Amino acid sequence: MTAGLVFRSAVFILKKQIHQIINTCNKMIMPNKFLQHAGFLFAICTFYACSAKMNADLILYNAEIWTGDNNTIHQADAVAIKDGKILDIGLSGDIMSYKSDKTSVIDVQGNFMMPGFIEGHGHFSGLGYSILNLNFLESPSWEEIAEQTGKKAKSLQIGEWITGRGWHQEKWDSIPKQNVNGYPHHDLLSAQTKDNPVVLYHASGHSVFANSAAMKAAGVDDKMPDPQGGRIVRDNNGKAIGVFEERAMAIILEAYNTYLKGLSQEKLDKKWYAAIEKAEEICIKNGITSFQDAGSTFDEISKYQKLAENGMLDIRLWAMARHNSAELKEKVSQAKIINAGDGFFTCNAIKSEVDGALGAFGAWLLRPYDDKPGFIGQNTTDIYEVKKIADIAMQQNMQFCVHAIGDRANRVVLDIYEGVLAQDSVNKDRRWRIEHAQHLDTTDIPRFKMNNIIASMQGIHCTSDAPFVIKRLGNDRAKYGAYAWRSLLNYGVPIANGTDAPVEDVSAIKSFYASVTRKIPSTGETFFPEQKMTRQEALYSYTLGNAYAAFEEDFKGSITPGKAADIVILDKSLLRCSDEDILKTQVLYTIINGKIKYMKSI
Repeated sequence: MTAGLVFRSAVFILKKQIHQIINTCNKMIMPNKFLQHAGFLFAICTFYACSAKMNADLILYNAEIWTGDNNTIHQADAVAIKDGKILDIGLSGDIMSYKSDKTSVIDVQGNFMMPGFIEGHGHFSGLGYSILNLNFLESPSWEEIAEQTGKKAKSLQIGEWITGRGWHQEKWDSIPKQNVNGYPHHDLLSAQTKDNPVVLYHASGHSVFANSAAMKAAGVDDKMPDPQGGRIVRDNNGKAIGVFEERAMAIILEAYNTYLKGLSQEKLDKKWYAAIEKAEEICIKNGITSFQDAGSTFDEISKYQKLAENGMLDIRLWAMARHNSAELKEKVSQAKIINAGDGFFTCNAIKSEVDGALGAFGAWLLRPYDDKPGFIGQNTTDIYEVKKIADIAMQQNMQFCVHAIGDRANRVVLDIYEGVLAQDSVNKDRRWRIEHAQHLDTTDIPRFKMNNIIASMQGIHCTSDAPFVIKRLGNDRAKYGAYAWRSLLNYGVPIANGTDAPVEDVSAIKSFYASVTRKIPSTGETFFPEQKMTRQEALYSYTLGNAYAAFEEDFKGSITPGKAADIVILDKSLLRCSDEDILKTQVLYTIINGKIKYMKSI
């Protein structure tokens, strides 16, 4: 930050403090002489603020502004930006004093301006790959998925693998005639892809579907046992139908990785960089200015760092390192990177998991599934392994972020956190996170606050999963513990919002809509509305709340002088428009570091 910006920020803060002093004195009926001195101090601040005026690079005016900063003491409709930072915020007439011949000026025409959305939990390279590869998020049936995959096979050479993602058996219009727990048999897919192995990721990422060629490459037969923490889904005759849940995915993915090793590194890198470009493009189009990546490899972290330092990242990234405890112990200190490329890349967190996803029967529950009697889900990572990683996070002073969806999984993670965090009686602000925290036993909700744990949840998961949650959990568990935002907020638990892209559409607008309405768009039904957020709470959870969840609240997340000029302009006010109009909201501008990265064509 330049000296001028530091000064402007200090003056802004001092002006607010003097306002507070004057207001307090008025209430206390203090002597006039004191008030005169306070007024004199205010005059001095105003004088120096005016004399230190700088020329802005960009001025945005005539806007309805939600700053995200609760300390803002005045109404504002304009913002001045300089050197990638917020220079000042105020009324248009005042802000125009920063204008010079070189200043770009944009009339926002009364539209809604707010801090840029921060994606609080997603998979950045995975999002890009989902665009490059087959994407089935909107596919209504298994038949359509098999047909799309068959068409792809015709364009490839014999032996080339086909990959895709996004299928979800609970969201199809019809159930395949041959199925196990709603999962189809592989026959239809295999018939159209005889010469090409196929691996298609479930929307959740917690199971894969393989065709006969892929299972043959992986050596799958009727005698292969289920691995610990996973399941090979079989028919009544014991034959694999093509679905591999949780840890069983490794059986197919090992064969796929063997195929990838036969490709040149140049070809693999080229596709990775193409995926990153696609991910940036779609995020920026959706008004997302920062992205918290829930699991990057050391190789990816190194690449992100180089991109940031070379000024080649258009979006700010914050990443969690994802490796086993042995690899983390050896290398994670080298992967701890803070504010590379002037705040465009940070890795100061570690990711792990303890269970899978509810849609794939992988969520680890205290009591069995209602629609799968006797089955309580999967513990996917050994608890002692998770404890080892927690110790590494403590030693490296990094945040720890653990995936937990089921109520048992969340309880186990809270137990681990309580034990490890208790070792340090001094630092109580580590901001460890539980990623998803979707299904909680009500007795565990207060423990989040007691241990300063952040609930990193994704609003869109609520309405996306709602059609099958009651079927899986029963009414009471769904009502009181599923996506329990209001219960958590009432205890003062910070909530970080997001989409888990590419598990869901990366649209922040859709996730915001789910957070404040809990309505299922396709049916209009509301999923236990007593747990919804207010609009202010949901906006906070997608901006300053997510910045707080990454120790970045002093740098971004609100439109405050001195902070990063990351701003989005929308054509509707998310504070005032009707519920129905939220989903019609369009991004008009996305501004990152003071630069216009997206402008909707008219």
